Amino acid sequence: MASVTPPSTQAVSPGDVNSDANVFQLIQTHQEKAARLPPVEEIRTVLYYSARGVLSTFSQKLVGYPSASMVDFACDVDGTLILAVSSLANHAKVSEKDRSTIRTAYLAKHPNASWVDFGDFQFIRIEPKVVRYVSGVATALHGSGEFSKEEYQAAKIDPIAQFSKPIASHMNRDHEDTRLIVQHSTSIAVDSAYMLDTDSLGFNVKAAYQGNTYKLRIPFPRRAEERKDVKTLVVEMLQAAKSQLSS
Repeated sequence: MASVTPPSTQAVSPGDVNSDANVFQLIQTHQEKAARLPPVEEIRTVLYYSARGVLSTFSQKLVGYPSASMVDFACDVDGTLILAVSSLANHAKVSEKDRSTIRTAYLAKHPNASWVDFGDFQFIRIEPKVVRYVSGVATALHGSGEFSKEEYQAAKIDPIAQFSKPIASHMNRDHEDTRLIVQHSTSIAVDSAYMLDTDSLGFNVKAAYQGNTYKLRIPFPRRAEERKDVKTLVVEMLQAAKSQLSS
């Protein structure tokens, strides 16, 4: 289980920061210690709760060039991707396997996809050999890289990530609460903060400071095991932030 380092008790005001380099150093130090999901678990989680992506294969018409299509997908129990692709799409043929099981898993994610039974659609499964993960620009310290099929299939799906949208929507109704929590956690008096998503170990925000925008990871004091724990943890973090201001 990832450990969480308590934030310092004094926020840095604009007058205390002499350069962008100092702000970056504060942020980097905080982010290196911020608890986050292991990258391979983040991959499994993102794919499991997602429903649409881009499928790109080699073009059959233009040798050496990619051919891409927007596709809806679902995940099998082991993380294998399931797609229903039109036979008109310009993709390499993939043999159908266990149609009934695949159809059930796909329709569980896309219950209104009645078109999957049309004659010009076929189910395909994409069984990964290697999974490559890029979490963003200049994010190597967060664990971007490649993972084997076995590592991917063994990874857990985070149980809190599915509630990201309603939690973020609720928090973003009051940006001041989020801003105070971010300020307390990072020790930087950010001008604003907008919650992006959350998981068992914390949440990500888009924060503004002196005209610059940063994506920051804000760790929970401890792991959230279920949805109600998130509310408890956020309330604790907000109370700690307000207590610091009044002291």
